[in-house]
Amino acid sequence: MAKSTRIVLASRPEGAPTPANFRTETAELPPLEEGQVLLRTLYLSLDPYMRGRMSDAKSYAEPVGIGEVMVGGTVSEVVDARAASLTKGDVVVGYSGWQTYAVAAASGLRKLDADQAPVSTALGVLGMPGFTAYSGLLKIGQPRAGETLVVAAATGPVGSAVGQIAKIKGVRAVGIAGGPAKRAALLDDFGFDVALDHRAPDFADQLKAAVPDGIDIYFENVAGPVADAVYPLLNTFARVPVCGQIALYNSSGATEGPDRLPDFYRRILTKSLTVRGFIQTEFVRELYPDFLREMAGWIAEGRVNYLEDVTEGLEHAPEAFIGMLEGRNFGKVVVKVAD
Repeated sequence: MAKSTRIVLASRPEGAPTPANFRTETAELPPLEEGQVLLRTLYLSLDPYMRGRMSDAKSYAEPVGIGEVMVGGTVSEVVDARAASLTKGDVVVGYSGWQTYAVAAASGLRKLDADQAPVSTALGVLGMPGFTAYSGLLKIGQPRAGETLVVAAATGPVGSAVGQIAKIKGVRAVGIAGGPAKRAALLDDFGFDVALDHRAPDFADQLKAAVPDGIDIYFENVAGPVADAVYPLLNTFARVPVCGQIALYNSSGATEGPDRLPDFYRRILTKSLTVRGFIQTEFVRELYPDFLREMAGWIAEGRVNYLEDVTEGLEHAPEAFIGMLEGRNFGKVVVKVAD
């Protein structure tokens, strides 16, 4: 019987996660049944949504149970198969979580072509983050040539793809990130028109100066002070795809400070704003084939670039995850689990 090293949720965090919230175990995997495959994890994706799954608060997805394997997208090699659709040696993308080996149904896996792009990109620009950017921007943001878009966490896998797709559609892209190195990447690697540092003491003034014609699309990734600076600058009929609120993920209880919800509603009404939260799975049936075709083409043409922040070894996944939530990553966070 195969054995897997796995990282499970040991306790629910109060505020920011710590290493104590995780535990490493070794477990035996069950024998394969018909239609199943045995997978060896090559790459594990780390994403902000996982912080929400560590909580038992009501959300769009069930929380990870105490003692259960942490969830996550994976690129894996098939090492044994009892399924006609896959054979030993195939490389697939799935959802095996934080573990070195897993048994999975072949029907839930997608075979990858390593000649098309590095297989790790199936967890980033050619995977869930890239599709989140593609679907949220095109379906909710509805970019039109000549408009202005603002996106924060803009060197991350979602934000960087949002800005580059917007540029392809003829939109002026303003990216917000933390620190001079990330600002430089926005301009040099991702082709944004403007790059701002949210840590600057005069950030709100810089943002106002950068959007003299206002903001038509704000792709919401972070909330917090960045959103506070953005909302007064939204144009009439602006669109706000709400993808994430990473600045608030570690908050427990009600947000401190005055209740600004009435003012937010007033802006929605008086400026005829469209504000819609979304989960990328809502658009899979409609858009995923188009996404794979178009994004692969844009990458091949050099119109979309990507950065990966790779950590070696599954044992370092908790540290990398905590660092990501603190903004210490530079690009898509991936753990290389095996060669």
